[in-house]
Formats: sequence, structure tokens, C-alpha cells
Amino acid sequence: MTDTLGALQGFLALGGPVVALLLAMSVLALTLVLVKLWQFSRAGVGDHTALLGALDQADRGGVTAALQQAGAARNHLAPLAVLALTAEGSSEALRARLTGLAEEAIARLQSGFRLLDSIAQVAPLLGLFGTVLGMIAAFQALQQAGANVDPAALAGGIWVALLTTAVGLGVAMPAALVLTWFEARVAREARLAMQIVDVALCRGLGQRAQTPPGAEND
Repeated sequence: MTDTLGALQGFLALGGPVVALLLAMSVLALTLVLVKLWQFSRAGVGDHTALLGALDQADRGGVTAALQQAGAARNHLAPLAVLALTAEGSSEALRARLTGLAEEAIARLQSGFRLLDSIAQVAPLLGLFGTVLGMIAAFQALQQAGANVDPAALAGGIWVALLTTAVGLGVAMPAALVLTWFEARVAREARLAMQIVDVALCRGLGQRAQTPPGAEND
């Protein structure tokens, strides 16, 4: 443990305050990712089987069976499905209200995305800023050395300066990849939410579409 702390302190001393700030950002990003994974797990994100089955039942006119299946679903959109299936009518005001509730549910999943996106964008810029500062310091030392320039010392100063860029990219790339994965999963939830609203307000339409013309009069 002592050796690990000593190595970390040495690493921070090499990179300076920029590396320390980048490491703090990486801890923040990791914490945010873990929180979002826990939130997605509790919300049943991606578990669409029960809700899709309920929508299929509603589309065929089986509202009672659809309500039972939707109520048993563990997805966070299950309450929206139950509310939409029990709503009477299909007015524009009702559609607008259900759409607003769907957008609120999706917005809860998107909380924290802006912070993660900011980390992914700022981290490489901060790393580049640290590199520029390090290169300035290296060339100042080169100027002060005059004719007695030590190439080894100059090379050491340059690689230390480039260290901040490497750390910045190391923080930004995983954050960007995880954010893209999160956004793809939320996009699927948004599509399901809109499907719930459409099917619930037009329930039984699938059954009517499959009924041959004039069959109701037989």
C-alpha cells in the first residue's frame, strides 16, 4: 500500500496539477458510470419482453391481458403502459400528456449524460494544455542552459510534458465510448415509449386490420 501511494505521488509530481485534475475527473467519470449502471439495472432498461408482449395483446384487442402483462413487467415504462392502456379516448390532448410522461421517464435516464460528455470533451483539451505548459517550461530550461544543453534532460522534459496528453486521452476515450453505449440504450427506451403511446391510443387496430372486409357483418 505504501509503495502504491509512493508511486502515485511520484506520478502526480511528474505530471503536475493538470494530471491531478485529470485523475480527479477520471474518478468522477467512473463514479458516474457506476451510478448509471445501477440506475439502468433498477429501471429494467433493455428488458422489453413483457412490455412488447403486452403491446401485442393490446394491438389484437386483448386489453385485459395486456394490462396484466404490462403490470408484471419490471421495466420503468410499465406504469406508462398501464396508464396508457387504461386511458379512454385518443384525443390530441391525451396523446400530448402521455408523450410528456414518456419524455420525463427518458429524461431521468439521461441525467448525468451532459457531465460525462463534458469530461469526454474537456479531458483531451486539458491534457493538451498541460503539454503546452510543459513544453514551455522545457524550452525555457533550454534557453537558460545556453550552450551547455543536455539532450537527455531536454528529452526528459518533453516526455513529461506529453504525459498529460496521454492521461487526457486515457480519460476521454473510455468516457466517450461508455456515453455512446448509454445513449444507444436510452434511444431504444425512447422508441419503446413512443410505441407504447401509439399502440395504447390505437389499441385493437391490428385486429381490425386483419379482419377481412365485411366479416363483421357475417
